[in-house]
Amino acid sequence: MNVQVILNEDVPNLGRTGDVVRVRAGFARNYLLPRALAVEANARNLRAFEHQKSIAMFKRERQKNLSLSLKERVEALVLEIKARAGEEGKLFGSVTNIDVERALREKGLSIERRKIILPEPIKALGEFAVPVKLDAEVEATVKLTVTAE
Repeated sequence: MNVQVILNEDVPNLGRTGDVVRVRAGFARNYLLPRALAVEANARNLRAFEHQKSIAMFKRERQKNLSLSLKERVEALVLEIKARAGEEGKLFGSVTNIDVERALREKGLSIERRKIILPEPIKALGEFAVPVKLDAEVEATVKLTVTAE
């Protein structure tokens, strides 16, 4: 049996804040409602939803504008990470998203390491383009140079 709920927060693979979605009753009862990720879509909540929808749209636009301004700042940066390397240009360790997060923090930008997308750790010297997912719709690319110590 399916029920309709109004999402209070973005839920991956389900919907964004303010969406009215149909989900299985158990998923709503055991996961969405106890965590306050959604409310039941009854008559009273649907009336309140119209007001909340305009607020959610405003918040979404504001978050997107903040992400776009952060994107400009991130793409203007060139990060340099020093690492121990052998004679052939291979690193003794590797450069991970934690190292990129630390370098961004030194430049004054606070970005979570989960948003820094490295498919695999960097294990060689050189220049790399590292994608950073700032928002659901906004992705920036930071230039990273790995040099020898």
